[in-house]
Amino acid sequence: MAAEPGGWTWRAMTAGDLAAVMALAAEVHPDYPEDAAVFAERLGLYPQGCMVLETREATGALPGGYLISHPWTAAAPPALNSLLGALPPFPVLYYLHDLALAPAARGTGAAQAAVARAVAVAKQGGLERLGLVAVNGAEAFWRRCGFIPSADGALQAAARKYDAAATYMIREVVAAGADGPARR
Repeated sequence: MAAEPGGWTWRAMTAGDLAAVMALAAEVHPDYPEDAAVFAERLGLYPQGCMVLETREATGALPGGYLISHPWTAAAPPALNSLLGALPPFPVLYYLHDLALAPAARGTGAAQAAVARAVAVAKQGGLERLGLVAVNGAEAFWRRCGFIPSADGALQAAARKYDAAATYMIREVVAAGADGPARR
């Protein structure tokens, strides 16, 4: 796989990565803990939506980041630290459950590369919209990636179950590629 900007490479996540992913999640998202079973279930349900960021120099170290994503419904985001049981039979959007980067990987373009990969997976699955819950003050980052806050009050209320400042955001998959703007 070709290296992304900054020398990092996104690759498919494996079950062997889960302990390191959990350690990174605890470091990056201490206010949003999730059980190992949640990560394992997402990987088992939709492995093509789970990726790990690594660098050749980081043998044995924590990954530089991870992305967990999967097809979902428009009704509400999955609750934090909850098992899905199954993916919906008729998904209408591609949900970015978690994108986390270690401090060393930030500012390298790796996050934007992960979003571009998620857009490509959504397109392959025939999904025309992406959704996510922005936490930790990340709304500005997601806006730069083409996401906008959803106008749906019920989705915003569901997002605020993560925390009072969380925002449910959406982005249309546009023909121009990963860096096009969202449409309402």
